[in-house]
Amino acid sequence: MKRLFSFLVLTVAGLCLAISPAFAQRGGGGGGGGGGGSRGTTMPRDPMSGTKQDRAQKQQRQREPTVADQLAARPSLAAKLQAELPPSTNLQSAARGFDDLGRFVSAVHVAHNLGIPFRDLKAKTTGRSAISLGKAVQQLKPGMDAKAEIKKAEKQAKQDIKDSKKG
Repeated sequence: MKRLFSFLVLTVAGLCLAISPAFAQRGGGGGGGGGGGSRGTTMPRDPMSGTKQDRAQKQQRQREPTVADQLAARPSLAAKLQAELPPSTNLQSAARGFDDLGRFVSAVHVAHNLGIPFRDLKAKTTGRSAISLGKAVQQLKPGMDAKAEIKKAEKQAKQDIKDSKKG
């Protein structure tokens, strides 16, 4: 009886091990079809392919210009911002980490208007532990009306960006 039980356990375990790679290739099990990677849980069978949606999203990301790209396309805006940063600051490096041109331009204006080192403001408003521009101003310049300063900087940024589109 013990032998029969051991044989059955080993047989079932062997079958489970033999079948599991086939299930792993199906794409997460659950809804018929081949999975296709649309839920982001499996890799496509051919690493060079992917779903149409995956390829479209990748192309869209490739087309979206970075803040640095946008500055390069607007030399008048770049020159204006460069003048508000310390002379040794590389504008392209300063823009790295910002996901929006308006936020970057606002941050430059806030730093310039309040005499806050831009590198300190950038460190607080970008990256994993990023906080809002308003909170950063409160921390770096206690006692300032952060809301009013942010509003002023955003207005300046909007105007600068608008002016840079004209010429």
